[in-house]
Amino acid sequence: MREFYIEDDGIRLHAKLDMPAGITDEEAEAGKVRCPLAIVIHGLTGHMEEPHIRAVASLMNEMGAASLRVEMYGHGQSGGKFYEHNIIKWLSNAMRVTDYARSLPFVTDMYLCGHSQGGITAMLLAGMEPEVYKALLPLSPGTMIARGARTGRLFGTEFDPLHVPDEIYVNSERKVSGNYIRAAQLVDVDQAIRQYRGPVLIVHGDEDEAIPVHFSAEAASQYGNAELVIIQGDDHCYNYHLDQVLSAVRTFIEKL
Repeated sequence: MREFYIEDDGIRLHAKLDMPAGITDEEAEAGKVRCPLAIVIHGLTGHMEEPHIRAVASLMNEMGAASLRVEMYGHGQSGGKFYEHNIIKWLSNAMRVTDYARSLPFVTDMYLCGHSQGGITAMLLAGMEPEVYKALLPLSPGTMIARGARTGRLFGTEFDPLHVPDEIYVNSERKVSGNYIRAAQLVDVDQAIRQYRGPVLIVHGDEDEAIPVHFSAEAASQYGNAELVIIQGDDHCYNYHLDQVLSAVRTFIEKL
């Protein structure tokens, strides 16, 4: 495992790169051995060491792909204040991480995986750079963030979308500025979906307390080549049936 930072416009993004068994960092850096790479992005208020993030990254390694976990603006050990983060800043981070990953001499194909807010970030990025990513894996993607920002109901708070409040609470302890809402209002998930034509796997728990599963069903129906796997009796972070999530990811990757 190699731990380091990727800089994006003055913000240091905490990253960890894990290679498959049998491939050393030295061999990878020299380009002596080549393999796919999966970027794995956590969700809102999350970080790279959450069990579901680590599990997906480890599965990728087990299946012969390198994994690049990155903590986004305002999260984990990365720079920026949580209060000031928004999806557009995350998208900028993700674009920079993509550029970094493409520069690695060992990388063949690239996969993009994101959970929750990381999931909508991944969907947007795949739509912007559809030629880069061979496969897209949104896990419980937060597509409702964009819709909620436009309709005036987000994280349990109601507001006038034409008169955005100065700040709103994400949960009982943390809040974001009104610019989070303004940025999300301009996000066009539908356009991103139209522009990505590669294989897509969406995984969602049917008892998700944060993002209703019907949002993922709607997104899957819009993609031209998508599979939706619903995990019965599971929540937003797969605290009950993570093994079923990993099984779905394994089956999907094996078919690529």
